[in-house]
Amino acid sequence: MDKKKWDDLSDRQKTAILVAASVELALTATALVDLARRPRELVRGRKALWLLGCFVQPVGPIAYLTIGARRS
Repeated sequence: MDKKKWDDLSDRQKTAILVAASVELALTATALVDLARRPRELVRGRKALWLLGCFVQPVGPIAYLTIGARRS
């Protein structure tokens, strides 16, 4: 199977890819900023591990925001 090039994709496919990439980027940025600003006591587990986990897409940022960050 040949790989499709960007120009071979339909406009709808291009839009879907750009929307998904934007959502993924926004989630990752939100998780990283929150992790940097949140005190260590309000993070479940080690911050260094959550930092690495945030780059496991798309599960890492979602897991951090739902499980890792304690709400006060």
